[in-house]
Amino acid sequence: MDTLAAHNPICKSRAYTLISVCLFLLSACTTVPSDVRDEIDPFEGFNRSMHTFNETVDGVLLKPVAIGYNAAMPNFANKGVTNFFSNIDDVVVMFNDLFQFKFAHAGHDAERIGINSTIGLLGFIDVAGMWDIPKRDEDFGQTLGYWGLETGPYLVLPLLGPSDIRDVSGRIVDSFIDPITYVRPIDSRNGLMILEAIDIRADLLSASKVFEEAALDPYLFARDAYLQRRKNLVHDGEPPLDDMYDDYDDEPLESTPVSRKAPPPEDVRSPEDHGK
Repeated sequence: MDTLAAHNPICKSRAYTLISVCLFLLSACTTVPSDVRDEIDPFEGFNRSMHTFNETVDGVLLKPVAIGYNAAMPNFANKGVTNFFSNIDDVVVMFNDLFQFKFAHAGHDAERIGINSTIGLLGFIDVAGMWDIPKRDEDFGQTLGYWGLETGPYLVLPLLGPSDIRDVSGRIVDSFIDPITYVRPIDSRNGLMILEAIDIRADLLSASKVFEEAALDPYLFARDAYLQRRKNLVHDGEPPLDDMYDDYDDEPLESTPVSRKAPPPEDVRSPEDHGK
């Protein structure tokens, strides 16, 4: 599902990313009526089509495979695979913390990698987490946002799900940092990418039920969830207040004059007096 892809960098395939960029460039050349364009989502027609395509692929292929994967994998093995890929992702996190000059966080990332790759048996056991060294979530899209680059238009990528122009660039840069990129032979690399995608989709099966039941418009739900989450991540959980009230800043609010005349005294006569 699109919204699930928003929560995890599950697809590392560089070919898919390049195809997505090409499709975006083609879609940008199409004529979109100006009255339906939106600053955040000017390619809504294309995005909705991709959303539908991704949902179809998920329902026909990814979700059934994920259900079978969960059924076949013992819980400890399932958790171990998740931890293994999380340990590899910490390399991407560490470099992006360095790019953002968050040197203390980068040090903790390096600690996690060292501890989990050795004592944690190549990351299959999250020993660092047990020792209260928390995992962080950083990528190059967030790095660009940290240094002030705006997101650009919202964009739904084939198979990869929700994104935006800034994060498409971030995916490409992160692909050169990701150790899986350099695994050889190619078949082994591709096998790791497929296993990671299946493992994360399997971990999110319960979340998909919530999404399916909660969303009146799944496309809008996925879009808003993605944009809000990315904004939250860029600002490390402390996003600035939205500028939704800026239109009112230039003009003082009109106030209704308040009468200072004292209210009339209350009628304090007794019930018997009312009859007189």
